[in-house]
Amino acid sequence: MRVHSLMVHEAAARLGRVGLAATLVALLAVGLALAAVLPQWQAVRALRAAEADANTQVQRLARGELKVQVKPEQQALDTLRQQLPGQPQASELIERLYHLANAERISLARAEYALGVDPKTQLARYQIVLPVRGSYPQIRGFLQALIGQLPTLVLEDLELQRKRIGDRELTGRVRMTLYLSRS
Repeated sequence: MRVHSLMVHEAAARLGRVGLAATLVALLAVGLALAAVLPQWQAVRALRAAEADANTQVQRLARGELKVQVKPEQQALDTLRQQLPGQPQASELIERLYHLANAERISLARAEYALGVDPKTQLARYQIVLPVRGSYPQIRGFLQALIGQLPTLVLEDLELQRKRIGDRELTGRVRMTLYLSRS
């Protein structure tokens, strides 16, 4: 079926300028709808389908049919939390610290303690500043025993001083952090 140009010309003449302008505006509106609205409508349909899938999965989780997969980083952190001593054991661990100092015949002055929570890992963090006094081999043996027997203890800073060059005894300050599970 072929449309002759004469027929198109006659139809345009019957419509007049206003009718022709209205027809062009209607064709432009249909083109705009196809170009802009249709893709957006399809995107909305896709989002609604994804929402329905998500709701189905949430319902399956609630019923226990589906297990949540834990990220490897989170699983490693959970394993670490299980292996760490609990926060209630802090006094026992600090007592062990003093026994190790006595074994090395190190004199400990009054220590400073601060309990906090690590914001990233949510682990309890016992910060200890411990003034020490003893010979270098005694202090070194004490620190080696600490690291060996308290694996959750982190040595952060060590300051040692001698009052005179010939003195065998050192005075110093040990700053360490004891990590504990909050459970």
